[in-house]
Amino acid sequence: MKLPFSVDLKDKVAVVTGAGGVLMSEFAKALCACGAKVALLDINGDAVEAVAKEMGENALAVKCNCLDKADIQNAKKTVNEKFGAVNFLINGAGGNNPRATCDNEYMTPDLEGAKDFFALEESGLKFVFDLNITSAFLVTQVFAVDMIKTGGNIINISSMNAFRPLTKIPAYSAAKAGISNFTEWLAVHFAPCNIRCNAIAPGFFVTNQNRGLLFTADGQPTVRTGKILAATPQKRFGDVSDLIGTLLWLASDEASGFVTGVVIPVDGGFNAYSGV
Repeated sequence: MKLPFSVDLKDKVAVVTGAGGVLMSEFAKALCACGAKVALLDINGDAVEAVAKEMGENALAVKCNCLDKADIQNAKKTVNEKFGAVNFLINGAGGNNPRATCDNEYMTPDLEGAKDFFALEESGLKFVFDLNITSAFLVTQVFAVDMIKTGGNIINISSMNAFRPLTKIPAYSAAKAGISNFTEWLAVHFAPCNIRCNAIAPGFFVTNQNRGLLFTADGQPTVRTGKILAATPQKRFGDVSDLIGTLLWLASDEASGFVTGVVIPVDGGFNAYSGV
């Protein structure tokens, strides 16, 4: 892959969760291209196996359920045996679920058949919170043990939803706000151990999870896409490459060694735009 610039990560052992997805697989490749040994964790074992094959001998695919602490501990054992102690963690596992998504942006009692706020399933709410917050909590609990005496670097994946809740997805918005708060908490808690913790908050990127919300089956942009682009000053969706520079800057202790507890938007101006 083509990097915007390179940093020296040759002594890093990195774990990337959600590494079978569009964004995190590219994060893993970027770290590996800079010399890191990278373990790719995902519940979809086939997906991370395919990515790891592209990356070569410094990549390790590990099928892992990031909501099962015992499974995470087994994954850590596998990573430690292959690469040694972990000193870099990206908590990229996350996502939304249709059970926690409304059909309508506003409460409209006369709209028949719409799945409104009152129809959202409790199981969907809990699933989305677990997928985003509980997974980051458990994975950090397990892997940060390796960093306590030697220092380390943790990067969480937040979202524009953490700054301004988007319509239709209340659980995901609240969960990502929780990730931002958790990032700040970790930064303070781990500061005496020389562990930095920051977050990247992507704007709007087309992924496998959100493609159906952004485009119709025949590839036409949806109404929601029109609203997103109208509120993004750069008038486009982000490309994965737009995130790599921020990732590498945060990954480098030389470049960002005094940066901890921040959430960085990479959003084409969406968060700054008031609409007028």
